[in-house]
Amino acid sequence: MTVTTAGVLFIVSLLAALVAVHKPFGDYLYRVVSGTRHSRVEQGIYRLVGVNPAAEQSWGVYARGVLAFSAVSILFLYGFMRLQNHLWLSLGFDPVIAHGAWNTAVSFVTNTNWQWYPGESTMGHLVQMAGLAVQNFVSAAVGIAVAVALVRGFARSRTGELGNFWVDLTRILLRVLLPIAVLGAVVLMVGGAVQNLSGGTDVTTLTGGTQTITGGPVASQEVIKELGTNGGGFYNVNSAHPFENPTTWTNWIEIFLILLIPFSLPRVFGRMVGQNRQGYAIVAVMAILALASITLTNVFELTGNGTVPQAVGAALEGKEVRFDVSNSATFAAATTLTSTGAVNSFHDSYTALGGGTLLVNMMLGEVVPGGVGAGLYGLLILAVITVFVAGLMVGRTPEYVGKKIGSREIKFASLYFLVTPALVLIGTAAAFATGNNSTALNVGPHGMSEVLYTFTSASNNNGSALAGITVSTPWWNTALGLCMLLGRFLPIILVLALAGSLARQQPTPASEGTLPTHRPLFVGMVVGVTVILVALTFLPALALGPLAEGL
Repeated sequence: MTVTTAGVLFIVSLLAALVAVHKPFGDYLYRVVSGTRHSRVEQGIYRLVGVNPAAEQSWGVYARGVLAFSAVSILFLYGFMRLQNHLWLSLGFDPVIAHGAWNTAVSFVTNTNWQWYPGESTMGHLVQMAGLAVQNFVSAAVGIAVAVALVRGFARSRTGELGNFWVDLTRILLRVLLPIAVLGAVVLMVGGAVQNLSGGTDVTTLTGGTQTITGGPVASQEVIKELGTNGGGFYNVNSAHPFENPTTWTNWIEIFLILLIPFSLPRVFGRMVGQNRQGYAIVAVMAILALASITLTNVFELTGNGTVPQAVGAALEGKEVRFDVSNSATFAAATTLTSTGAVNSFHDSYTALGGGTLLVNMMLGEVVPGGVGAGLYGLLILAVITVFVAGLMVGRTPEYVGKKIGSREIKFASLYFLVTPALVLIGTAAAFATGNNSTALNVGPHGMSEVLYTFTSASNNNGSALAGITVSTPWWNTALGLCMLLGRFLPIILVLALAGSLARQQPTPASEGTLPTHRPLFVGMVVGVTVILVALTFLPALALGPLAEGL
């Protein structure tokens, strides 16, 4: 079997599995977020935190709940890392430096999981388990909860209520993320992933030297880092480490976990607005752009633009031989199409155009399919912009699933779209203006790509890197922390404000002039708007980086 054939079978089997689970798992998610009954465990949690599960919230109260919970999480995680040398299972590690602890706390709470540090030699087991892994769960649940709140805005009318943040958070954690994570951890342990509390084992290397290999609760953290599209690895080399990702079939499992919830959430949208075909249209946009990206990444890496790659038949540098080039490229595409950021190969060693494709994946806003929750609400924002543009063309007030898109709604949508490009481009310019681009190991177009990729990854809450750049300095940790913070919570506030505006409207019946938003024409329009907006925004920067290098 050739590498190309194996890669095609790998991708086709993933596609078939995602299609098979889209409806049943999407329906289950719908029941979780739409049900009115609470389990005894959930009721106990509500009483403990003083929440009335029957009380619904306006968009402002919902947003304050998200921000307050996230602020407390950042403070707790920061303190946890600063005090880790006094904690059980610290492995003798020193406290995390102040600017590094700030960056990491913000990173994990914002679902970015950017890592400036080698995990196995910086974080003790308790910090990994009770700090970082916990945030992998709750930050993912926050993203899904915000997406559900926006969908309620479309589905409801003449009300200011969007549900209850604390109820949504609790249900998603207990009914969705935890059960799958437990099952997935067992599967990965069967595949060879490590799960223990070992402080390290001394081994003899092939050259006769000795090396200490750190163990730890790896499998349990690996599952939720993929399922919640988080991406923070237990080890410095992330999912390229055999303790995290031992075999080809565990590699398949991890990619499936990355895509499972984002590709199923459009079904929830369709069910909640009472039109399943609307959900099919959204997932079709995701699938078209995702398949295009996965195909291009594979082509660029398999053809290997360059003398050495062409001589050996593919771009092999930085790839794990147990995954081969194609499965590595597919993993890289999946992890940058979502907000996962995990890696099973070295992105800095990708060809210029292959790495450029990964960069564009993030610049799309990570909506194909995007992070858990964030991908759905990002794509719904683009759908709103699309119907607005279509309304301008025919001279009618734009409508989407029965809601008018007026000046208030389009302002929220436009501001949402502008936040991330502003952070990326201003951050990149600031790095060059202050000379901090000198920490990149390369100059010229590739050095530009490294800096641009870094700010794109942080601002889009992705977390992957073209790792040929040193970011463990106070300037980088502070700047990237601010980008992650603003790139996560400004869009969330705008999404919830849009949801509140939509929920207060009364339904608008469809007429002859209403644009059908469930047909192939609309799907193609959303794809076009997504690509054109990104091209117009980022093309000059891309021309100075990966395009210049590739051409």
